[in-house]
Amino acid sequence: MTTCSKIFSGDLPELINEIIQYFRNDFSTLYSCILINRIWCRLTIPILWENPFSIPTKNYQFIEMYLNEEDKKKLYEYGINIKIPINNNHNNNNNKNNNKTLFNYPNFIKILNLREIQLSIEQWISINCYNKKYYTESVKLIYKSLFKSFIDNKANLNTFKVSDIKYFNDSVEIILQNPNFIDEIKNLKLITNQYFKFLTVLSNNCKSISTLYLEFNEIHDISSIEKPLLNIIKTQNKLEKISFIQRNYLFKQNKFHLHNSLLTLKNSNCSNTLKTIIFYNIDFKNINILKEVFEQLNVLESIHILYCFSLNNEFIQQIISINNKPFKLKSLFLSSRSFQIESFQLLLQKFGFYLENIGFGFFTNDELKQQLLELIIKYCTNIKFFELLGFNEQCIFLSFDIIEIIGENLNYLSIDNEMIKLSSIVLRELGQILPNKLEYLKLCLKINPSDFELFLKKSQNTFIKKLLIRDYTTIGSEDILPYIEKYIMKKKRVNYLAFKDDFIGRDLFESKNKVKKFELYGIKVESYYSPNIYVTFIAEMYCF
Repeated sequence: MTTCSKIFSGDLPELINEIIQYFRNDFSTLYSCILINRIWCRLTIPILWENPFSIPTKNYQFIEMYLNEEDKKKLYEYGINIKIPINNNHNNNNNKNNNKTLFNYPNFIKILNLREIQLSIEQWISINCYNKKYYTESVKLIYKSLFKSFIDNKANLNTFKVSDIKYFNDSVEIILQNPNFIDEIKNLKLITNQYFKFLTVLSNNCKSISTLYLEFNEIHDISSIEKPLLNIIKTQNKLEKISFIQRNYLFKQNKFHLHNSLLTLKNSNCSNTLKTIIFYNIDFKNINILKEVFEQLNVLESIHILYCFSLNNEFIQQIISINNKPFKLKSLFLSSRSFQIESFQLLLQKFGFYLENIGFGFFTNDELKQQLLELIIKYCTNIKFFELLGFNEQCIFLSFDIIEIIGENLNYLSIDNEMIKLSSIVLRELGQILPNKLEYLKLCLKINPSDFELFLKKSQNTFIKKLLIRDYTTIGSEDILPYIEKYIMKKKRVNYLAFKDDFIGRDLFESKNKVKKFELYGIKVESYYSPNIYVTFIAEMYCF
């Protein structure tokens, strides 16, 4: 029997599992795996049911699999179109047999996102509800029943994304009474200024978190939950990565206490485990403890600074003065309108060789961009991800120089500009300098069809795993989709594609016939706004 035959017959379960894991985010392929045989089905089902609320579906009928008979009867009384068991003694045994499923689906749950759960419930109710009078009661009942089902079936969460969802309050008590449900969490994402009791239970029971994501909205005061939040940080024994995210910076109420969080890191149990720190949209004003904190983190490998503020001389001096730790500045994305170029020269002199991800936001003025691009050419030779949002003619030609210097080391490239002339320069000049392979290319431009065709011709030797294209043209635009079909689809030059046309107001993903056409060539079309089309680092950077 050949190896291939053994795989499909189920004789090599370890190898089968590796194959299935490879397709864990390709749901259509996973559904096909179920149909091969029992072994493939048995190995695939748990993956599909570890995070079902994230899988796009038409009717969300899977929710019914989690509901017991009493839940269904109550929902029926609320006006929900749902099948309920017939109550007569003669059929009791038959009903029990009919309700028994092949798998213990609630036990498979590993990833929960409170917002995704709410959206799934609301979608399911909107499809099946013929009486809106009890809409809120129905949502609350299902929300609470889901958590009860997971807990009763002894599920153990691996990833929990907690946000401010009003219906979650009714489910908190169930979790408080059953802390085993959350004590094995490895990835915790908190976007909240509520749930003091719940966060306290988290801090007392979850000691093995490896990835912690803390996001706060500045219009909310988090002082009421700061104590359990800091305790969550302090008590971790295996924390490897932590992200500090701040939203709505324009409100400038400075309610996010970064200073206290950093001090907690300094005196925490994770000083010998923490490897990565990510700062997103953080204001470093009056933060003068970076040096003393970082020097206490014994295995810190990298920090990532994404669109932060107050990156002044004081901040940079704190970073470059750390000499006894081998950590590296791996990511630097700038959006400040002004900063001291001399300080950034010192920063790039020390960390430029290690810098892998760099980009400029729309707010950074062109003169500063130009000076920084010149410094990048001089000091940064190992860039993997390069992002340029808004630029003048001098900046784009300097960027071309950077792309050529980086060469095959470049994996991810994102260029965004709404100026017709500059868009044309990009399309005419970029194709011939691209490396042979890119993991990711995002082009958001005002696209002239002839320039676009020239770009496709000149870049035909480049294979792009994930390609995102957005045409900003809104007046008199010619459809460029035929060029995409001719030069990309038929030549199979990408694995994943997203295309948005602002003039037509079209997302290619919404055209099901076109999607099927691309699939015939092995190309998966994604929504332009879907996180699935973004690479892992970009997903982290934009906080999906």
